[in-house]
Formats: sequence, C-alpha cells, structure tokens
Amino acid sequence: MNNHERLLGILEEGTSDYVSGEEISRRLSVSRTAVWKQINKLRELGYNIEASSRRGYRIVSRPDRLEVSKLAHSLNTQSFGKRIVILDSTVSTQQDAMRLAEEGAPEGTVVLAEEQTAGRGRLGRRWFSPRGKGVWMSIVLRPTQPMAFTPQLTLLTGVALCRAIRRLTGVEAGIKWPNDLLIHGRKVSGILLESAAEDQRVRYCIAGIGIDVNLNRDDYPEELSQVGTSLKIEAGREIDRTELIAAVLGEMEQLCRLYAEQGFQPIAMLWEALSVTINRTVRAHTGQGVAVEGTAVGLDPSGALVVETDQGERIQVISGDIQL
Repeated sequence: MNNHERLLGILEEGTSDYVSGEEISRRLSVSRTAVWKQINKLRELGYNIEASSRRGYRIVSRPDRLEVSKLAHSLNTQSFGKRIVILDSTVSTQQDAMRLAEEGAPEGTVVLAEEQTAGRGRLGRRWFSPRGKGVWMSIVLRPTQPMAFTPQLTLLTGVALCRAIRRLTGVEAGIKWPNDLLIHGRKVSGILLESAAEDQRVRYCIAGIGIDVNLNRDDYPEELSQVGTSLKIEAGREIDRTELIAAVLGEMEQLCRLYAEQGFQPIAMLWEALSVTINRTVRAHTGQGVAVEGTAVGLDPSGALVVETDQGERIQVISGDIQL
C-alpha cells in the first residue's frame, strides 16, 4: 500500500472529523510537507479534502468511481457486461478492447476507463475524456453480417445510447447522423465503430462510446465550450454513471438481438423516430470531399442517409459529416 492509500485510510477513519497533520505525519512517518503533497495527490484523484490550519484535514466528498462489482450488480443482461475491465487511466479504451477481441474476448466484453489520455473520435479527431466525469467505454461486438453492413451498427449504437439516456435522465437527446447525440444542438455523446475483417467477413467490431455525463461548464476547454454539453448540465443534477452504463448495455443487448433476428429495418425505424436529422435541411460533406445540400428524408437499407436536393434528386450519403 503506497502512502496516499494509507493517508486515505487514515482520513476515512475520521469520517466527518478532522485528523491533524501532526497525527498523519506521525502515523505515516513522513514530514508535514510530505503529508501536504499526498493530500494534493488525493485531490487530483477527485477527493474534496478540507484543510484547517488548527484542526487538520477531513474528507468532504469522494469521487464517483466505477467498480466492477457495483456495475455487475446493476446489470440485467445475459451477455453484455459479463466481462468488464475498468482502467484508472488509458490511452484509449478502443485499443484495449481491440487487444481483448484479438485474444478471443466474447461479444459484450466491456472496457471502461476513468480517463483517456488520447481518446479518439471519428476522422482522427481527439475526444476530450476527463477523469471521473463521463463514460468512456468500448464494447466488443461479433456480428455475422458482411463487412459492408457494419455502418448499421453505428446507428444501432446511437439508438441504444439515446434510449438509455432518455429513460434514465428524462433529457430529450436526439441522434445526428451518423454518430453523434445532441441536446439542444450541443453534442453530448459520440460513437466510433472500428472493425477487423477477413475474407469480407467481420471478425469483430469495437463500439467506442463517449458520453459527457457530469461535466460542468467550466470543465470544457475553450474550443468545446460552445458546442459541447453534459447530462448533468441538461438535467440539472448529477447522473449515476453506473446506472447509465447498465442502461446502455441493456439497450445494446436488446437491440443486437433484434438486429440478429429481424435485420436492420426495425433499427432504422427506431433511429428515424429519435433522429434530429430527418426532415431537416442539411449540408453533407462526403468522404470524397463532395458537398451535397438538401433535405434529409430517411435512411436507405444500408444505413446511408438519403438527402433530397431542391431539384428532387435523391442522393445517398454513405460516410462523412453533415451540418444541420
């Protein structure tokens, strides 16, 4: 046990009472300066510790930390979340989940992290993933359909996230094609789906999910302050991350089962009902750099967005970004 873990134990013993710096120094056999440094380490981990020059230190609040046992207890699934890996810090949960998938991890294996140091979004973008404030999660999927249909899984994941968020928080989140969730026009969640294939068959897919859960306005860097939001900001209260993760995994399992049994059509219907894209004027930037303007009228059977131009031409946007 290192010194800051021992210090935490001493402070936890005191519950709501102060523990003097002198007593902590004596019990840890370190200087008062060393105690102060360890106190600051605990603060960096999310502990709110009050200091009084006369009385010492006491814990005011503890960080909301994810725990495997607590999450497992909250789950009501058959396979999703039956194997859970929770990391304190990682470069990207996508990389960790891919490694597990290569080692044979079953569908529904989940990798979570308290923080990502280089979280990834679509098109090589960085995903802001501060410690203890969100859900940074990757799920191993093992679909049986051909590689060409994997974009449908991004839309399925969006439906699962949107349904879980609405049910748990009451906040009216909506899906922006292909992979974002918005609340009042601000981004609250993003999805990154990555696949490995062999002979045109999918070996596995990794559904990367980022949800801004309990961020405050001043947590966002300047470049995201006008475009991002969190469930806490929109709901006006703290959201239990464990309950949210359990809700998302429940929806994912249910929708993956529906998809396996009935194909994409019922997923597409659910997606369109939750979409903030359909019937809106959009400007689509395709992966080939071509700009298409018109009204988003629906999804085609592959999951591509169908945009109708002012001339009545219907164009399928297979990949890229759109502006509403």
